[in-house]
Amino acid sequence: MTTRTLDELSIGSRSIIVGIKANAPTKRRLQDLGFIKGAFVESLFRSPLGDPTAYKIKGTTIALRHEEANKILIE
Repeated sequence: MTTRTLDELSIGSRSIIVGIKANAPTKRRLQDLGFIKGAFVESLFRSPLGDPTAYKIKGTTIALRHEEANKILIE
């Protein structure tokens, strides 16, 4: 298993979340949005300037900036 961060996931690809490497408030916020261990996440599209990126998780589309997405570990 190769671990990488969510911001490395190519558009149209899907992966599983294996963890979050962030301080407690940020980790809690991401978990509240549905980014929890074991959840499937799909990268949908990037804004024209490249940031933020929209992700589909648990039937919801959520946009994250690069600095948030690079705290989420995927396999």
